[in-house]
Parts: sequence; structure tokens; C-alpha cells
Amino acid sequence: MPHLLIVEDDELLRDGLSAQLSHAGHTVTSASDGAQAQSLLESTRFDAVILDLGLPVIDGFTVLRWIRQRLAALPVLILTARDGVEDRVQGLNAGADDYLTKPFNMNELLARLQAMLRRSRLPAFAGTLEVQSSAAHRLRLDPRLPMAWLDDEAMELTHREWSLLTLLVSNMGQVVSRDDVLGVWQSAPAEGAGGSNALEVYVHRIRRKLQDSGLSIRNVRGLGYMLETSGT
Repeated sequence: MPHLLIVEDDELLRDGLSAQLSHAGHTVTSASDGAQAQSLLESTRFDAVILDLGLPVIDGFTVLRWIRQRLAALPVLILTARDGVEDRVQGLNAGADDYLTKPFNMNELLARLQAMLRRSRLPAFAGTLEVQSSAAHRLRLDPRLPMAWLDDEAMELTHREWSLLTLLVSNMGQVVSRDDVLGVWQSAPAEGAGGSNALEVYVHRIRRKLQDSGLSIRNVRGLGYMLETSGT
């Protein structure tokens, strides 16, 4: 079920959108200003953002540029009353995936949102990392996207799970040290404690998600972790 972030300062519109998108089968979180949106994006994984431009505290264009610097592949639909051609061009050039002006038709919004989500889940094969297990399962990651696919099924990963799995896949069959992982995490969005004990928790989570895939994470005592095909 896609998790959407609605960033809109008009409470009536925000609540109405949340209700209709929830009814359409989406999980919805909302923010009333740009600062709250950035805080949510740092702590929670979203599949797409519906973003107003005229936001208090931090404006929508600033939020959009912030998203593109940190979450380059996150789909963003601008929903705004600014209907001028220059505004539309500026929004698309700033990194928006689509642009819809108010007032809008809800069916059109849903159709544009579905098309945006569908495009974002298509594996971008160029530049992907791929490993194949002894059981003929394929694990693919695109270093440009916060996404991975086990066979053709998109995996649900937090930012830290994503960075850990990417590091393990990039070093398939080689030991990745705890210091290597913690060093990568220092540049990743915060998800609570990030020390050595927390690493065990994230390794356990990824092991569960790779269960029955023919891939496993081995704990190499005193050294770190290694991704390998089961039985090797």
C-alpha cells in the first residue's frame, strides 16, 4: 500500500485530500508547513509527495529542492493555485514529476498519482546492482533510488536498511566491517540510535526480508558481515 505525504497548509483541503486518498487505498500522512514536511521525510519512508508551493515556514520550492538533494527519486506532484506557465516551468525544472493546479478534479489527481507511482516502481536496469542466489532468485538495487527488488517484487526498506543492503550487495562475498556501515549511516537520514547495537537490529530485519531468497547475511566474528548465497 503506497504511503503518501500531503504537504498543504489549507486544513480543509488537506483533510479532504487525506480522506479521499485513504479511501482510494493509500496510507496518508500530512504536514501543514515545509519544516514539518522535511522532518517527516527525514524519519519516514514515503512512496510519493503531494506538495503545495505556498507553504508557511519553508516554501514549497525550497522543500522540492531539498527533496531532490536528499531523495532524488522520490516522486513529487505539485498541487498549487499558481497556474501561470512560468510557475509550471519553474516547478518542473526544480524537479517535480507532475504539476496540477487548483481547483482540480479528484479523478485526474488519482490518475496522475497512479501514473507517477507506476513509473517510480519500474526497475531502472542501467546502473543497477544485481546478484543471483543459488535458488535462482534475483536481488536488484539501483544506487540512484532508495529501492530494491527481489525478483520483480519491490522491497520495503528504511533509509538505513537500504544503505546497509547496498553496501552488502556492492561487496558480495566480502566482509563489510561495522565501521564501514556506521560510516555510511552518518550521512543517512536519522532513524533513531545508530550505534553498534542498532546495527544488529537492522541486519536481523534484512535477514527476514531475504528469507527464502537463497541469499543470507553471515556474521563473521570479529570482522563484520558478508552477503552470500545460502550454502556457500
